[in-house]
Amino acid sequence: MRKFFVYLFAFLMIFFLLPALLTNRGEVSASVKEENTSKEDNLEQENTNTEEYDYKQYGIIKLLHKSTNETEEVPLDTYLCNVVSAEMPADYEKEALKAQAIVARTYTIYKIQNKKHENADICDDSSCCQAWVSKETRLSRWDEDKRESNWKKIEECVNETKGKIITYEGKPINAFFHANSGGKTEIPVNVWGGTGYPYLQVVETAGEEGYDQYESEVSLTKEELIDKLETKYSDISIDFNNQDDIKILEYTNSGRVKTVKFGNHNLSGVEARTLLGLRSTNFEISRDGDNIKFAVKGYGHGVGMSQTGADSLAKEGKNCFDIINHFYIGVQITDVNSL
Repeated sequence: MRKFFVYLFAFLMIFFLLPALLTNRGEVSASVKEENTSKEDNLEQENTNTEEYDYKQYGIIKLLHKSTNETEEVPLDTYLCNVVSAEMPADYEKEALKAQAIVARTYTIYKIQNKKHENADICDDSSCCQAWVSKETRLSRWDEDKRESNWKKIEECVNETKGKIITYEGKPINAFFHANSGGKTEIPVNVWGGTGYPYLQVVETAGEEGYDQYESEVSLTKEELIDKLETKYSDISIDFNNQDDIKILEYTNSGRVKTVKFGNHNLSGVEARTLLGLRSTNFEISRDGDNIKFAVKGYGHGVGMSQTGADSLAKEGKNCFDIINHFYIGVQITDVNSL
């Protein structure tokens, strides 16, 4: 009888508990399978987000390093990370940095199509093309606790705008940009002469006065003023007792100095800015005892996108495309492979 109960107990264990165990195991397996599938989906999505863009003919550029006169072949977007990090502060709003990435990419493609250097597409000299700084140098100039996050932010802005350029009537624009417009941008004819570009017009931008680049001042003694002007005009003569011997004669439509009189010579605002070391041609002149003071608004030539203006617009909630369409008139943002 005792054996009977032992056999009965064993039978019940096999009949009821074993299926339950197998069912639970199946549920666990299904759960693991579902989790693995989810991970695969996430990985696939991640791979999609980081997929390389095929630039076709513009994938590799020839970069001339002016200091060594050596030319380096580098992937376009790798180059742009170095440019954006050199041209715009990393603590600017992300949409402003994305606008800068699109502008820099456009400027690069324009230079490729309109070659200035015999054996290179573009150089790393900001006075000739656009600024460039190596990743190592850029990282060393940031605070240590911000290096990784700053560089990641720059890379994201370049990668999230892959392939995007600015065109006018189907062609890449000459995408000029500068630090601070002083409230209004300038047309290129007032800076470099020529006929200008229809997409580069005078536009207003609010909010720039909150940046360090908005206002500056240069104070020169009479002797210093003469010395600086003599570097180009050796016969310069100024009667400092005559108020009309130092006088702004004409302004551009944007409020910048077009012509200014210094004694026996009339200079363009651009000449005056260069010779006197002013940040822009948007200046006023006053006397301060024996010194001549130049109160300056803005920083740079004033043509195209203002970087502080871009950041100000981004703080208002504008995206990179809004920013670009604010500073460049009648343009389209298109894919570079559509050229």
